[in-house]
Parts: sequence; structure tokens; C-alpha cells
Amino acid sequence: QVQLVESGGGSVQPGESLRLSCAASGFTINQYSMSWYRQAPGKEREPVAYISNHGDITNYRPSVKGRFTISRDDAKNTVYLQMNSLQPEDTAVYFCCARYSETYWGRGTQVTVSS
Repeated sequence: QVQLVESGGGSVQPGESLRLSCAASGFTINQYSMSWYRQAPGKEREPVAYISNHGDITNYRPSVKGRFTISRDDAKNTVYLQMNSLQPEDTAVYFCCARYSETYWGRGTQVTVSS
């Protein structure tokens, strides 16, 4: 069974950090480009970060560039999103997405940033 399972979300104060993980099962991610998206209440899902299948290309939405880092460990079949200097506007459900010949989505993990 193909699955992407996100973890690592939680409630933090502004300026703090979280590290999200996305563990894949039922397929191997090494040929897949991987992305993180987020969706805040009442808003559309938006891309946050992207990493190519070889890991040599990364892209970020401007509002997170310099604060978030996407990485992948193909040996562990896992993708990560290190989020530093979190701000209230980063509050959202964060989703993992794998794309190659098929597209797979996880169910998301909640990140809440509030003082």
C-alpha cells in the first residue's frame, strides 16, 4: 500500500523551530521529486518547498526562503522540512507530495505558531 506519512508538527511560539518528516512506504522515492505544501484555514493549498529526485535542485516560496530547508534521505525513504524562525503566518496543515509517473499525497501534519 502506497503511503506518505507526515510527522513532526506541533504548536510552537514565534521564532522557534520544527522539523517535519515525510516517510514513504509502498514505493521508493529515489525517482520522485518531492515537495511540501501547506494549507491555512480558508486558503488554498500552496507550495512551500521542492527538491528534485537527485536532490541537486531545491526551490522555496519567497516567504520561507532562508528559514526553511528541504532535504531527502533516499536510504530512509524520507523527506524532511526544517523550519526555523517560525512565524504566525506559517500556521497551516503541511502536506508532503511525491511526483514521478504517479502523484502521491500525505494526509498532512498541523503546524501552529502562536504566542
